[in-house]
Amino acid sequence: MAKIREKLSIKSTTLAAMLMFVAVILMPATGSAEEKTELGDWEVHHIVLPTTFLTAEIAKANGIVRSKYNSMVNISVLDSTSKTAQNVSMTGTARNLLGNSKQLEFKTVRDGDAIYYLAVFSHAHKENFRFDITIQQGDTVETLQLKQIMYVD
Repeated sequence: MAKIREKLSIKSTTLAAMLMFVAVILMPATGSAEEKTELGDWEVHHIVLPTTFLTAEIAKANGIVRSKYNSMVNISVLDSTSKTAQNVSMTGTARNLLGNSKQLEFKTVRDGDAIYYLAVFSHAHKENFRFDITIQQGDTVETLQLKQIMYVD
């Protein structure tokens, strides 16, 4: 059992490292690919990226299907003051310009003190999405709204 826990810990650490690597690679000279939004007492970090940016091993270990037609929303929620990761529940939708909606099913990935919320969705080339993501912790509810055009490589 300890070996299984150790393997899972290594896999989630590898996923976290890969996501950070991807965010750094996507960083333009003047800013960051990852964005931060202040919502109430939370600092919400978010990025939307193609699943093909993940290695096959990382994707498989975390149940993510790599495809040029799949992308992933990666969100972490921190307390604005203490900068500690927050355990929240998350639901959301991705709506294209035609009004077609896709439910986002978030998977929680824990890596030490870090918590990531990941949701994979499919898309067409140059499909424009509006994301409405509800973040809840107890009686506190905030809504994160994002826009993103998805490309097929």
